[in-house]
Amino acid sequence: MKDQPAAGGTLFSWPVRVYYEDTDAGGLVYHSNYIKFMERARTEFLRSLGFELDALERDQRLLFAVRSLSIDYRRPARLSDWLTVTLDLESLRPASLAFVQRVLRGGELLCDGRVRVAALSADSFRPMAIPDFMFERLAAQWPGCPLPSGSDATRGV
Repeated sequence: MKDQPAAGGTLFSWPVRVYYEDTDAGGLVYHSNYIKFMERARTEFLRSLGFELDALERDQRLLFAVRSLSIDYRRPARLSDWLTVTLDLESLRPASLAFVQRVLRGGELLCDGRVRVAALSADSFRPMAIPDFMFERLAAQWPGCPLPSGSDATRGV
């Protein structure tokens, strides 16, 4: 599906300070840490909607696992930089979410990527449908969200 950011810009952003532990010997952010920054932003996005990952596992037996990830590194971040990690919902499907994420310093794009997460049963680790209450809240964050084919007003499960 085509990238559809929320009207007026980014759906969610999360601030990150670069610490010594995030950098390599040259004082630049080590490449895998950008992925950690993006993970934190996704977790905080869900938290901002009232979804705690531990509660989803305990109460709904739902886990999310990264299914695919692509990332482009454009410019380095450095020790003590203040970064902003943004998140836009790219697609919402019955058992997965796809995000477009960016890491910026001021207005400068440092890194961007696409991440698809799969909804999994905590018991079997097999795909499961995102619960209706969660799916509906996610869809409400994205005006004009293209819903799966064959869906009613909220979902096609």
